[in-house]
Amino acid sequence: MIGLFKTEVINQGGPWKSMREIEWETLNWVHWYNNQRLLEPIGYITPAEAEEAFYANMKTFDKAA
Repeated sequence: MIGLFKTEVINQGGPWKSMREIEWETLNWVHWYNNQRLLEPIGYITPAEAEEAFYANMKTFDKAA
């Protein structure tokens, strides 16, 4: 995970002028990684969509029980 982050953000995004810029880019990358990237193994949907579908499915099981 750290290697991926360093390759995608730190090495390609510099040169950095301040620690604040690095922190801001880190927050943007983490948000993208957790909410917007498409995951091939689960049908090219985002992690946020997968989580939403999981909890919707859990509610369906609760109703059936």
